[in-house]
Amino acid sequence: MNWLRAAEFKVGLLVIVVGSLIAVMSMRVSDDPSYLGRSKKAWFLLPNAGGLVKNSAVRSAGIPVGVIKDIRLQDGQARIDITVKSDVPLTTSAAIEIKAQGILGDSHVEVYPGSPTDAPLPENAQIMNIKGGGSLENLMAQVGEVAASLKVVAKNLEEATTEDGTRKHILGRIVKNVETITQDLAQVTSENKDKIGDIVDEVHDITSSLREVMNDNTDTGLKKTWSRLANTMKNLDEITGKINRGEGTIGKLISDEATAEKVDSAIDGINDLVSSASRIETAFDFKTEYLGEVGNWKSTIGVKIQPGLDRYYYVAVVDDPAGVVETTRTQTSGTTTNDYTEKKTYENKLKFTLLFAKNFWDLTLKGG
Repeated sequence: MNWLRAAEFKVGLLVIVVGSLIAVMSMRVSDDPSYLGRSKKAWFLLPNAGGLVKNSAVRSAGIPVGVIKDIRLQDGQARIDITVKSDVPLTTSAAIEIKAQGILGDSHVEVYPGSPTDAPLPENAQIMNIKGGGSLENLMAQVGEVAASLKVVAKNLEEATTEDGTRKHILGRIVKNVETITQDLAQVTSENKDKIGDIVDEVHDITSSLREVMNDNTDTGLKKTWSRLANTMKNLDEITGKINRGEGTIGKLISDEATAEKVDSAIDGINDLVSSASRIETAFDFKTEYLGEVGNWKSTIGVKIQPGLDRYYYVAVVDDPAGVVETTRTQTSGTTTNDYTEKKTYENKLKFTLLFAKNFWDLTLKGG
């Protein structure tokens, strides 16, 4: 056993151990999964394999999963043979996309495994789905197309703005028309300076007349009208204030909870009576008007109940200052029986209105 102690044996054993470690480490760090049978093969065709290099990485979701085993010509196209890890679930719907890795033109193969519900891709089968990649060549081609389009636009703009091409393009005609309009406008203003001055004078006279009307203090003046309107608004504000405070019949109708509940109950009863498959719409209205002869305000609040498009009900409460009118006739002394004087006395009275309306196309009949 002296040979075991020999220096040659020890050196040879060391070389074998180091070589084995290097081989194992190489297999561990290599992107090629074909070592020890841990891979599956596939191939696909490309019209252009520029940027692809043999033994470069094949990626899926940006992660290296294999390598390019071979690149060769087949039927006028580039055939790319790849090897990927066996745990990559390639199916019949798998797809390939060539992606650029930078601006220097390098590319890599991106693998999309496909739908997991599809059948598995056979060993060394062709991948048919090839996606269009965003390669540098495609980008430059698109830039070239855009540059060509801009060149055409610039040429058309130049032709449209030149004197000879103004009638050939829409833009040129528009520019020409604008120029014509400005020339006509300048000519009109220069030829009609006196008329324009007269128009300005007339506008000045109108404003002066309006100023005189505003300063007129007579009974027919605008200030008097504004004063009456202000008084009317003041009276309306007082009426709405009373209603908000719950004063008067209408105020109680709106503010008093018991009265409101009664009105709601009445409305509910009417709804139950006339309800149908159609949606019932309810609307409220309030109006007030000034009776010049009586010298007081007449107010009305109403409820419109429409159970259908062809009919509706209207219920209203009217606070009428001329609800009761008493006329007293006095015969003039010493004249015929036909000569007499009348004296009217007005008494405030609360009235109620109930109407039923029926629509017949454009005709509406009301009764109540």
